[in-house]
Amino acid sequence: MHRACPLDDLPPGESLRLETDPPIAVFRTDDGEVFAIDDTCTHQDASLADGWLEGCEVECPLHASRFDLRTGEVDAPPAKRPVRTHRVEVVDGVVMVEESAEAPNLPPGLSR
Repeated sequence: MHRACPLDDLPPGESLRLETDPPIAVFRTDDGEVFAIDDTCTHQDASLADGWLEGCEVECPLHASRFDLRTGEVDAPPAKRPVRTHRVEVVDGVVMVEESAEAPNLPPGLSR
């Protein structure tokens, strides 16, 4: 498991990037739920942690595809493939992320 940060250091509506390979984005929704997905948009090399969070979706900062934080599914082109989701657990007030064993859906030209 990866230690992300103390929960209190991740305010609602904010995100952070874990420098894993590939990077993981951790989000805390306005409702206080915490989710983790691959940080790279599946269409082009863009950090989803830099995107716009609304409810349980994040919008890619480059071309506006939106990804569901719960499932990783994408809503519309130009992205066509979902991002991986990762299990999140808060242990003693610390956000912990268990990286998925599935292969990541990286954009064309980007490899692990």
